[in-house]
Amino acid sequence: MPTIKEVAQRAGVSTCTVSNVLNNKRPVKPETKARVESAAAELRYKPSGVARSLKASRTLTLGMVVTTSTNPFYAEVLQAVEQRCYELGYSLIIANTRGNSERLKEALEVLRERQVDGTILMCTQVNPALHLSKDDLVMPVVVADWGITNLNVDLIQEEGRRGGYLAARHLLDLGHQAIGVLRGPSGKRTADERYSGFCDALQEAGVELRKDWVAEGDFELAGGYRGAQTILKAKQRPTAIIAGNDMMAAGALKALQEAGLRVPDDMSLIGYDNIELSSYLVPSLSTIEQPKERLGANAVDLLLDRIKNPDSPLRTITLEPHLIARQSTLPLNQR
Repeated sequence: MPTIKEVAQRAGVSTCTVSNVLNNKRPVKPETKARVESAAAELRYKPSGVARSLKASRTLTLGMVVTTSTNPFYAEVLQAVEQRCYELGYSLIIANTRGNSERLKEALEVLRERQVDGTILMCTQVNPALHLSKDDLVMPVVVADWGITNLNVDLIQEEGRRGGYLAARHLLDLGHQAIGVLRGPSGKRTADERYSGFCDALQEAGVELRKDWVAEGDFELAGGYRGAQTILKAKQRPTAIIAGNDMMAAGALKALQEAGLRVPDDMSLIGYDNIELSSYLVPSLSTIEQPKERLGANAVDLLLDRIKNPDSPLRTITLEPHLIARQSTLPLNQR
């Protein structure tokens, strides 16, 4: 592998001049710059990323702690994080908590040993505010996809209550008043906020939410399937169902089809997240979009800003949801 000294010898300049040219440190005469660039190209020389990062006291590596889930939402956010890291010349190390608080602490310890420059926490099933102390967060950290936390970190959060409201409002605008809800697990901020938004819209419209039209799921396919079966046991069935996320909506779609119900002719259905799968379901799923690409990119940008400006005020970025209307919802008078 060629060295910077060999490039300097071929170009007839000092190693300092080569460094200035390749790293854009100081202005160099055009003819000298051309000789250096030509010599580097001929020798196929590439500056050492490790050496540059050591001089800057950084490794150009970020960490990300996530929770295992069959929900593609997390994979899509992770893809956005990886893409942003690639664009900015950073590597990414991923650690998985598997929903376990001890593994959360172990993951942070491993990332600290690997000397990552900072870490993104996105593990909804393990609330870091309940399990971490300041001693666990000795590196720059950005928390994504949680609500208000008492941790002294930057935060990216969704407007879940607003999204839940938009989902219910969509069905109300289509003329539905008998509306069932497949909510996420009680006690989880994401689930509670979305459910509160559903209830806000129904209450505003003066529409009753019957207890036998509410089922609790786990944000997974099976939870949506079982929850829809529970709602269908009610003496009077609703004309539409709101699911707390797209995965539960997909599970509900299977239960409805098995019960001989056509979506949306017999039952309208709306999900939440707008995962890629939602547009490929039959019928395609109306849903609430969470801007996953923006979530991932913002998490990286916010973390890098914290790394560069460690003493700047803490920031919270709130991502606004919006409605994606597709084939699974239909006006009541068109059934």
